[in-house]
Order: sequence, then C-alpha cells, then structure tokens
Amino acid sequence: MTFTDEELDRYARQIVLREFGGAGQSRLKAASVCAVGAGGIGSAVIPALAGAGVGRLTIIDGDMVSLSNLQRQSLYRSDQVDQPKAPLAAAFVEALNPFVTITACEQRIDTANAAELLAGHDVILDGTDNFMTRLAVSDSAVGLGIPLLSAAAAQFQGQVGLWRGHEPDQPCYRCFVGDAFDADDCDSCAELGVLGALTGTVGNFAALLAIRTLAGVGEDPAGKLHLFDGLTGDWRAMTLRKDPGCRACGSQR
Repeated sequence: MTFTDEELDRYARQIVLREFGGAGQSRLKAASVCAVGAGGIGSAVIPALAGAGVGRLTIIDGDMVSLSNLQRQSLYRSDQVDQPKAPLAAAFVEALNPFVTITACEQRIDTANAAELLAGHDVILDGTDNFMTRLAVSDSAVGLGIPLLSAAAAQFQGQVGLWRGHEPDQPCYRCFVGDAFDADDCDSCAELGVLGALTGTVGNFAALLAIRTLAGVGEDPAGKLHLFDGLTGDWRAMTLRKDPGCRACGSQR
C-alpha cells in the first residue's frame, strides 16, 4: 500500500518505530473500525484512531449532545448542545485527518440492526454505557467473527477487554458478564457519576489495543480484562476463560 508525501509526514512518528514501521502503518490504512458510541470513551477513541491513520472509521451513535456530556466528551462544544453526536464526531474526524474515510450512523444499535451495522469491519470498539446494548454488540461480533474491544468507565473505575469469542479457545464479553444484566434498567453515568479524565484514560487505552491488534504489534491481549483504579492509578489484568454454557459462543449454544 502506497502513501502520499503528506501521509508519510503525518505518520512519521509511528513509522519510525521499529516495531511498527511502514508495514504497521499500511495495515492501519487498510483497516476498518466501527466505534459504537461517541460519548466519553468515544471522544478519546475516535480522535486516537483517526489520528493514527485507520483507513475507514464508522461511528454509531443515536444520541444528542447535552450540557452534562461536555465534562467528559471533548469532541463537542457548548454551541453544539442538542445536536446529534454521530455527524458532529464525523465532522471532527474529517477536519483532523482527510485520509480517513468516515461514516456516521445516527441511530441506536440493538439486536435487530447490530449485525447489519457491524458487518464488514476488522475491529469493533464498544464504548456504550448499558448492558443491553453492549451484549447486543458482543453477540453480533461473535456471529460475524469480528474481534470486539469493550471499554467502560464509571465513577473512578475503568475496564477494557479484547474479546474473540468466535474462536474456539477465546471468551466473549457475555462470558464475562453473563445474562444477569440483559435488561434496560441498569445504572449509567447519570446515576453513578464518572470522572471526566477517566473516560479519556480508558478510551485511549482501548484505542491503543485496537491499533496494536490491527497493526500486529506486541502481544495479543485477547481474553484479558484490564482494570484501572482511578483513585490509586493502578492497572491490573485478569485472564478470563470461555464459558461452555455461554449462549453466544459456548459449545452448548
């Protein structure tokens, strides 16, 4: 894959990395990523992926900007309150990097439309804030055979995991959370609160894992759940196993 002189200049600090190089940058340029959610986590994920040079980026979000979002959603401005997030996020990407092909989907994702919206991507990155949506995305990712990066933040706690439940020895997100929260009445940031900087920390870490995965750099993080404590600044990781009884990816489904 070839690069223009402007692209080579734009991505020079990545290309010069021994582990990354031109091969890694070419893989990014050829990649297609779907960002589900353009909220607090998406506000870190979307600029990081676009700046890094992901070739195609789809943004799915059916919400409007609200004043209470601006504490953690740096994609938006005060004069954009009550405007739809997805096209605003797409406009941000277009201004940041004209070499990224951007698609904005101004709709909510659910079990009825998830497979259609997610198909054709190399990685899905979910930063939504309720279990009903996250499980719909996870189940569709398993069915489509697409790796899923799931990122969440609440109060001072963050978590990020890369799931490949479509593979026989790898768990999916449902293996982690089960079916207990498969409802539309779970707590969100509005009830629990969240420190704005935490969503940026979690979102940028998720973007880093996505870039590593797409570029083939570093160890494969699949099947590990990374937990961040914003009160101590500590990260820890735990390895999860596939649940044979999981109704999305288990052997008994």
